[in-house]
This record gives sequence, structure tokens and C-alpha cells, in this order.
Amino acid sequence: MLLVDPNMRSRENTQQMLDWGQLGFVIQSYADNAGDALSFIDTQRFSLVLINIKRLQSDGLQLCGQIRQFSRIPIIVIGGDHDFNLARKALTYQVSDYLADPVQPSDLVASLQAVLEELNGKTVMNSPLIASIQWKRQPQSSIIDVVKKYVQEELHQNVSLKRISDSLHFNCAYLGQKFKNEEKMLFNEYLLQQRMEKAKRLLEQTDMRIYEVANHVGYMEIDWFYKKFKEYTGTSANEYRKQALITA
Repeated sequence: MLLVDPNMRSRENTQQMLDWGQLGFVIQSYADNAGDALSFIDTQRFSLVLINIKRLQSDGLQLCGQIRQFSRIPIIVIGGDHDFNLARKALTYQVSDYLADPVQPSDLVASLQAVLEELNGKTVMNSPLIASIQWKRQPQSSIIDVVKKYVQEELHQNVSLKRISDSLHFNCAYLGQKFKNEEKMLFNEYLLQQRMEKAKRLLEQTDMRIYEVANHVGYMEIDWFYKKFKEYTGTSANEYRKQALITA
């Protein structure tokens, strides 16, 4: 998770408050301000953002709104005042919980368990691979690396950017634009490229039937596979295999 708190002593207190590992979380990164927090979320993968707004004040709530412009990642706000209006404003940003100061460890544990249940339910429902990546991926790999890894492993499935963005708690349009900026192609173009390149390898290196190759790269309709393959390679799948055998 990402902890947002400008005060070092406060951050240390939060870290020592609970046995985070036992609860299923690791404080992966710290941010001193909203700008750093947004940069971290944009380049790294987190399951939770914990924001201490005691010193951030309105900037902390504004950060919640900024995050919600592109991500649905769970957010827990701690250290706030006992002010109903503040709590209500936090809830308009769909935060998972708002815990006023002083934060009781038992209350924070309950909030974390609720978030964990939500995460496990969504990731397992949508994709075991996403769940695996979410908990085991390297800290510095970008969200686009996660998307590409998903595509590589799930080519045989009904892959879509919407499904991936829902699993990763990201806005689909934002993720699509970010993918285009980093990869210099649309997500659907990348998906087609990966499917066709894998189909070419299977035609060259295996004796799988054409319909088996099609199924293996995510096409249940053989006619649609024939059409897309010819558009991509300039030749039919059968001709491509014959040429590969000749040049082998």
C-alpha cells in the first residue's frame, strides 16, 4: 500500500501501530504530498492508499478527488477531525473509510479487513492472474507492465481493456490513453499483434489444427480468425503454414 503523510514521526507511528504483514498488507511506499502520491500511483501498483490528513487538511481530501479522476483504488482516510462535513466530503470521493483522530488500532484493523475482502473478492472473480500480479509483482514495474503481462498470459481468454481496468481499479479511458502514450499504439492494436504473432509461432512450430490455433489465441469463431490473420499477415493461415514448412 501507499502511505501519504508529510510527518516522519506520524508515519513511523502508523507503521508501528499494526502488524501489517499479518493483515495482508505491506507499506510499499511513502509520499509527503499530493503530487508525489499521484506520481507513485501513476507508475506503481498499489492495493490501497492510506492518507493521513491531520497535517494535509484540505489537500488530503483534494487528493482523494484527484485519485478518483483516474482510479478506483481503495482509499482509507485517517487522522481527520470529528467533523461530519469533512467525513461526508470524503465519502463523496468513495473512500473505503474515514477514521477521525485519535485512530484506534481496532478500527483501522476492521477497515483494512473490509478492504482486503473487497480486493480478494474482485480480483479472484475477475482473474487469478491479476490477483497474483497484485500481490507479487515487483514494486517498480509500471501499471502498463501489468497490463502487458495479463495479455501475455490470458490470450486464450476474452481479453478486454475494460476487464483489466476493472480488476486494477483504474478508469478504462485513462488506462487506454496511458497505454497508447507508453506503447505508441492502441491497446486493441497491441492485443491483435500479440495474438497474431503467437498464432504465427504455433503455425510454424506445432501441428495444431487451424481451429485449435484460433482457440489458443482467443478466437472462438474460426472465420473471424481467418479474416484477422489474413489482414495481419497478407496471407491465409493455411498458406502461411505451407510457406513456413518450405523455408524450414
